[in-house]
Amino acid sequence: MMKPVGRWVPFFFVLWATWETALSVTRYSIPEEMERGSVVANLAADLGLDVSGLAQREVKLDIFHNNKYLDINKRTGELFIVEKMDRESLCNTKTMTCFLKLDLIIESPLRIFNIELGITDINDNAPHFRRDKIELDVSESATPGERFSLPNAFDPDVGANTVKTYKLSESEHFTVDIHSGSDGTKYVDLVLMKALDREEKAVHNLILTAIDGGVPARSGTASIIVRVQDTNDNAPQFDQAVYSLNMSENSPAGTVVIKLNATDADEGPNADLTYSFTLYTSEKTQEMFWLNSKTGEIAVKGTIDYEDLKIFEMFLEAKDNGPVPLSGQCRVTVYVKDMNDNYPEITIKSLKNTVEENIPVGSVIALVGVSDRDTGDNGKVNLTMNKSLPFLLNQTSDYLYELLVSEPLDRELVPEYEIMLVVTDKGNPRLSDNETITVHLLDVNDNAPQFPQTFYTIPVMENNAPGALLSSLTAIDPDLHENQYLVYFIIEKEIVNTSMSMLFSINPENGNLYALKTFDYEIEKEFLFHIEARDSGVPPFSSNVTVHIIIMDQNDNTPLIVSPWRAHGSVVEEKIPRSTDKGTLIAKVIAIDSDSVHNSRITYQFLHNTDATLFSLDQYNGEIRTTRMFSYRDSRHQQLVVIAKDNGEPALSATVTIKLSTVETALKTYADMTEVPLGYDIFSDLNLYLVIGLGSVSFLLLITILVTIVLKCQKTKPSKAAPPCRNSVISERNSTIADSTLVSNDAYWYSLFLAETRKGKLVVRQPVPKGARYMVSSIPRSTGLTETSDSAASTLQVT
Repeated sequence: MMKPVGRWVPFFFVLWATWETALSVTRYSIPEEMERGSVVANLAADLGLDVSGLAQREVKLDIFHNNKYLDINKRTGELFIVEKMDRESLCNTKTMTCFLKLDLIIESPLRIFNIELGITDINDNAPHFRRDKIELDVSESATPGERFSLPNAFDPDVGANTVKTYKLSESEHFTVDIHSGSDGTKYVDLVLMKALDREEKAVHNLILTAIDGGVPARSGTASIIVRVQDTNDNAPQFDQAVYSLNMSENSPAGTVVIKLNATDADEGPNADLTYSFTLYTSEKTQEMFWLNSKTGEIAVKGTIDYEDLKIFEMFLEAKDNGPVPLSGQCRVTVYVKDMNDNYPEITIKSLKNTVEENIPVGSVIALVGVSDRDTGDNGKVNLTMNKSLPFLLNQTSDYLYELLVSEPLDRELVPEYEIMLVVTDKGNPRLSDNETITVHLLDVNDNAPQFPQTFYTIPVMENNAPGALLSSLTAIDPDLHENQYLVYFIIEKEIVNTSMSMLFSINPENGNLYALKTFDYEIEKEFLFHIEARDSGVPPFSSNVTVHIIIMDQNDNTPLIVSPWRAHGSVVEEKIPRSTDKGTLIAKVIAIDSDSVHNSRITYQFLHNTDATLFSLDQYNGEIRTTRMFSYRDSRHQQLVVIAKDNGEPALSATVTIKLSTVETALKTYADMTEVPLGYDIFSDLNLYLVIGLGSVSFLLLITILVTIVLKCQKTKPSKAAPPCRNSVISERNSTIADSTLVSNDAYWYSLFLAETRKGKLVVRQPVPKGARYMVSSIPRSTGLTETSDSAASTLQVT
C-alpha cells in the first residue's frame, strides 16, 4: 500500500515522498539536490512508533552507502536531509530513479526497519563537449554537400533531461545534420552548403550549441574553427604596373634603388614569389643593377655616371611556386640625377715655410690656387683657414689667394704653425678639400735673460774655506742657440779699497758663485753687489740681479778676562781683612767676547773654591762676595778659580785664579778702593808731579794720534764707505763685555782702571800697535817706569 507524503521545503520546490510496506520494506521517493534540513518523511508515524519513547531509546540510522546524507530527529521521528544528494554521483544507472537503502535500528527492545529511498533525476546538469574548440581544415576546392563529422555533447542527466538537439551559429557556407544512435544518443555532422574562397575568407569561426530536454532547458557550446586550404588560383600582382624614380649618380654599390612589392592572394607555396628580369631588359642595365630574386629589392651594382647614361629601364616579373606557376609583370624607369661629384682642389704655387719671428705684418707667406671641375654652383669655391691664426687670406682673383702675416709672431710662444687651408664648393651637398702648410719660425734675439728672483739673500758661515760654492744663480733665456747662451759676471764695486772680484768669483758659464777668501764675522758682516747675465745674441741682451751676502757668526773667539787684570799666566793676589762683613764685594770678574750677541753672552762659575761656604759668585755679573764673616777656623789663604764661559756651540771659556790672603789690620776693601782709587800712601809729592807730567805728555800724544787717524780716514773716496779705524783705542766692531747686559767702553776702561790702580799704577789710553786688539798703558807710581808685555789674541797687551 502506497501513502503519499508531502510538504514545502526551501527554494520552493515540492517534495513528493511515497512509502509502502511490503515484505517489511518501507520505500520513499525524493528528487535529488534537496536542500539541507528538508524532511523526507515522519518515520515514527509511518512505522507506528511512539515519539515520546524514541528520545529514551537508542535509535540509529544505518545507510549502506554513506550515512552523511540523512539523519532522524528523535523528538519528532522525522527523517531529514543532512547534505545535498546528487543522483549522478550516487548512482551509475541511466534510469530516472536510483534507490538508497537504509536500516533504522531501535534498542530496548531491538527492532530493525528496512527503508529504501528513491532519488529521482532533475535537470541539474548542462550538456558539454569534450573539446571546447574544434578545428577543421577544408580545401577551398571542396564541393557543396560534403560532410564533416563533429564530436557529440555529453549530459550526465537521463531521460528527457539529456541532450535533445544541436544548433549552429549563422553561416552561409555551413549547416548541421543531426541523427540518433541505437542507444538514443544524438550525433551531429557539419555540412558544406556553399563553395569556399580562401582569398575571400580564410577562416570561418562557428559556434555549435547542444540543448537538453529538461525544463528549463540547459545548453553547452563548442567553438568550430574552419580553416580554408588554399589552391593556386591567383596570379601575383605588383603595386604598380610602372615605377618611376630618381637616383643620384655615383651612388655607391649596394645602394637600394627600390624594393618591389608583388602580392599573391594565395598562400603557402602558391604565394612564394620569385623576381627576375625579363628579356626586354638590356644587358647594360643588368650590369648596373642587381635584383634580389626573393625580396624584389633592386640595388646598385656598377658605377652610375650621369654623363654616361641618364635613364635606365628595367622590365621585371614575379612568378609564384604553385603546381602551375602564375606570374605578373611591371616596368621600372630610373632617372639619373646629376650630383656635385667633383671635389675642389688646392695648389700651392709659392711657399716660405721658414721665416724669422720678427717678420713684418703684411708679408706674403704663400700663393695658393684653387679649382673645381664642376660647373655652376658646384664649380664655385671658397678658401678659408680651419682655425684662427695670425695669418690672413687675401683673394686676388677668383682662383688665387695670398697668405699674409696679420699679427706679430713670437717663436717663444708658438715655434711653428700648422695652417690648414680648406676649400669648399657651393654645391649641394658641399664638397671640400684641405691642404696643410707648416711654417717654422726662426729665432731672433728678442728676449733678455731673466733671473727667477730679483733679489738673492745668501747666508755664508764665517771661516769658510776659500773657493767654497756659495750659490748657483741661473738665469733663463727663452731664445735659441747663441741667443740663449749666457755669460755671468760680477759688476765691479769697491769696498774699502777692495774690489768685489777679489772677494767673490762667478763661473761665467753656469752662474755658480764662489768665495775667494775666508770671511770673519767680526770684521765683515755683509756684502751687497750685482751679478749680470748677458746672452750671446746680436745685439746682446742682459739683466742683473742684486746679491746680498750675509756672514753668519761662529763661536770662534774665546772670552777675554779683563778684570781683575793679571799678567799672562800669572795669578791675581789680593789681601782682605778678616773682619770683612757678610756680602762684601771682594772682586769682580769681567770678560769680553768679540763674537755676535748670542755667542758672546758670558756666564761665570767657580771652577775651584777653597771654601764654598765663604764666597759666592754671581753667574751674570761676575761679582765675588762673602757669604759670611771669617772665623778663626778659616784658613788665612783662600784660592778661587773662576771660569768665564760664552754661549756658543761648542762653548769657549777662560779662567782666572784669585789668591786671597786675610790680614788682621784694617785694610780698605775692594769696594772702598773702587770708590777712591787714588787714596794710597804711595802718592808722595814727587810721584804726584811725575804723574801729572806723564799724564800731560800722554794726553798730547793721544790728541796727535786722533788727528792723524781723522786725516787718514778723510783721504778715502767720497762714494765709498770709510773703513773701520783699526788703530782706534776701541775697535769699531761690536765688541761687548758679557755681564748680565752689554757693558760700554767706558765701563771697560773703568774696570781696567780699578785693576791697575790697585797695583799702584796710573792707567792711560794709548794707541794700539798694528796687529794688537787692545792696549792698556799703566805707569807704576812708585818707579815711573813703563812695563810692556805682548799677549795672544785672547789676552791684553799691557805696557
